[in-house]
Amino acid sequence: MIYASDLDRTLIYSLGAIGVPESTPGLVPAEVIDGRTRSYISLRCLEMLQELADRILFVPVTTRTIAEYKRIGLFQTRLRPDYAVTSNGGNVLVHGAVDLQWRQEILRRVGADSAGADEAHRLLREVLREEWIIDERYCDELFYTYIVQRSLLPKEEIAAMSEHLRARGWKVSVQGRKLYAVPEPVNKRDAALYITSHFPGRPLIASGDSLLDQCLLESADFAIAPCHGEIFAEQQERPVKLGYPFTGQSGVFAGDEILRYVQQKYDHLTGLEAGVS
Repeated sequence: MIYASDLDRTLIYSLGAIGVPESTPGLVPAEVIDGRTRSYISLRCLEMLQELADRILFVPVTTRTIAEYKRIGLFQTRLRPDYAVTSNGGNVLVHGAVDLQWRQEILRRVGADSAGADEAHRLLREVLREEWIIDERYCDELFYTYIVQRSLLPKEEIAAMSEHLRARGWKVSVQGRKLYAVPEPVNKRDAALYITSHFPGRPLIASGDSLLDQCLLESADFAIAPCHGEIFAEQQERPVKLGYPFTGQSGVFAGDEILRYVQQKYDHLTGLEAGVS
């Protein structure tokens, strides 16, 4: 089995997203920068993930850049995944090194299917005002990330901007204080499926919280989402029938439920295989 999961607000949580006091028992630092813990994982979630990692292929799938992913100490020490997807699918790492075949394929798809980065940037800055923006970055030469004053963003203007960009092959996602603008070909689904193509016959299970995770969840054999984030919020606002459940708990301990779900699916699938043999 292959388990492909988003990281931030799915398995690991920043101080602003954990949903409980930092002193709560059962939290383990996942990312420490300059001596300060920047994100946590639930101890039980980590234990279950470590147990499963010996039996399945665990693939972290994140919108973080390569450098941002590598600063998560958890995945450099206690867990060392053979594969990882970074840059929202723009890069696949194999034992920490960039898979050049995938990188070249992504650049080809972006060039064929999406407007250029300069045009996307112009459309973004026609709407995003300086007073809304705390920081702006062009990440891994693929997509834009803005740290914004979320409370100042006018919902209707952002929605209209998103539609304009969508017509030019770019997707906009707002997660907490971050606004992402990403070329449509740069997505988590295609990168994860590229990895699974190397392991034919293995079922795929996925988890994630944001609209950038949605395509990954929809392509998986099994999936689960936490009851927070963009997918959950959209479902509350405009309910549709989904092919996967939400956790009952929000915040960092949603990770426990997610890993229990993964464990249950693994047990079920291995039980079926044992019955067949």
